[in-house]
Amino acid sequence: MTEHAWTDVDYEWMKTAIDLSQLCPPAEGAFSVGAVILNSDGEEVARGYSREGGDLHVHAEESALAKVNHAQIVGGTIYTSLEPCSQRRSRAWSCTQHILHSGLARVVVAWREPSYFVDDCQGVELLTEAGFTVVEIPELAEAARAANRHLPGLKP
Repeated sequence: MTEHAWTDVDYEWMKTAIDLSQLCPPAEGAFSVGAVILNSDGEEVARGYSREGGDLHVHAEESALAKVNHAQIVGGTIYTSLEPCSQRRSRAWSCTQHILHSGLARVVVAWREPSYFVDDCQGVELLTEAGFTVVEIPELAEAARAANRHLPGLKP
């Protein structure tokens, strides 16, 4: 089960991740997501956003994780504006799989992935089952959703 006990620090970092999601070039077939990774000392080590660098298939978590040496993030936290994907069409690994193999210990999300592209995303559940601490900040879900207004008919 996800924890709902987020801190003021979590709230501020999630706002940064949401700001990053605003940088995503809109795409009809993808969510706009931002992600920030902190090491176990709470220092930022990487950030990323969907479709960063012109790669139309890169997800925010994948982009941020590609910028780090996994040894530097052991026990750290990733802030992602949308629940990490648990299924993927465009790549071999989902974002959940990347996080499971990253060395991170904690995942903070603002918005659960709605059944828009994939029915019943299981990112939070898979991470929780694997022993990750998963924190949800539903108070920021609408702000995370706002970067995705380009998707027709998207419901909260």
